[in-house]
Amino acid sequence: MASTNNLSKVPEQICGSEMDVVDERTFDSEEEALKRYLISSERLLNVNNWGLYAGISAFQLIDSHGVRAQRLAEQKDYIRIDIPGPGTQAGMGYDWVRIEEIVRIDDVKERYVLITVRPCPHPLSDKKESAHFLKDSATSTFIVRQKGNVVYAEEHGRNELPNTSAGSFYDKGRNFFVGMAAKMGLSYPQWSSLVKGLLAD
Repeated sequence: MASTNNLSKVPEQICGSEMDVVDERTFDSEEEALKRYLISSERLLNVNNWGLYAGISAFQLIDSHGVRAQRLAEQKDYIRIDIPGPGTQAGMGYDWVRIEEIVRIDDVKERYVLITVRPCPHPLSDKKESAHFLKDSATSTFIVRQKGNVVYAEEHGRNELPNTSAGSFYDKGRNFFVGMAAKMGLSYPQWSSLVKGLLAD
């Protein structure tokens, strides 16, 4: 079930498919929950390790100049995604998203870290077409949140449509099949593994 507390921070669903993946852990005290929250929120920002938890795709943080970044994520960074099977020509073999927003709230009433990403062109390409199997209407919002003695990890996909209107004939076909597979729920296991991994010991 989706966490209602954070859906106001997720882009509005207008078109295509949507997905909500939520996991939670309950602790004996708020102090224990805070310790897990701090670990989980750093894992969320450590994009290069997402593949350890997601288990299907590999993720590489890329800075605004197109260079690999070995650090925690920052706004406007890119994420290079290596999913199983052939990649896009537009993305030079990969799928790409850009971090639109990182929000970190840490006060008595509310404590969470949120990352929203959107499909984008290859960072070194002059073309403006999305180098991703989804159109750039799509977003994924990742959240780690603490409320009392409970810590949540979440992924919310919105406005997911296969990217079949631009790019080469090969990319259109590839994106159609990968996008339809995602629409049928085949991306759910990956995000479920990721949110569980963010909360794991």
